[in-house]
Amino acid sequence: MAADLNVLASRLSEAFGDALLGSVQHLGELTVEVRASELLGVMTRLAGDPDFAFEQLIDLCGMDYSTYGGTESEGGRYLKSDDATRVFPARFAVVYHLLSLAHNVRLRVRVFAEDEEMPLLESVNDIWPAANWFEREAFDLFGIVFSGHPDLRRILTDYGFVGNPFRKDFPLSGHVEMRYDVEQGRVVYQPVTIEPREITPRIIREENFGRN
Repeated sequence: MAADLNVLASRLSEAFGDALLGSVQHLGELTVEVRASELLGVMTRLAGDPDFAFEQLIDLCGMDYSTYGGTESEGGRYLKSDDATRVFPARFAVVYHLLSLAHNVRLRVRVFAEDEEMPLLESVNDIWPAANWFEREAFDLFGIVFSGHPDLRRILTDYGFVGNPFRKDFPLSGHVEMRYDVEQGRVVYQPVTIEPREITPRIIREENFGRN
């Protein structure tokens, strides 16, 4: 497997050149990082070129690297735990998991959105229609916008939901709560009334297990 991935990594480097920012092998998988501006061109060729033939998009997920710290990442970038200085090129990224049935190989592609305030990437829905709901999920949970998506709207949260719950700065209690108002006869939204608190779980040690 390692030898096959080495060959694939070499072919990808030759085919895409500067469009690739790097690659790494970890746990029997190859991950390549692609420039955001080159995303559509790279993905189109990965899907359509017989030398690669990644005809299936298995998964697509958003990532928030805002508090990624303390240890070196798989790509060699990290956050310093002392001053939280970001070494990643940006906060938000999208990771694509691709499968080539013709060559029996998988590939993981990571792309960072350049603008942290407005993370924006191009949709790959026209290349792999399976991306439709995956991109809606990343939009809903991380606030990553996919230009060219045919129907980019929330898919998991409620219609009146505020914010993006998978962002690391999103409060556990949320910003808005929903309840049914008997007097008004309808569902209403209001600011969260739950006071944030920390719950310390009780630790059951093995030597005391089963004792009262």
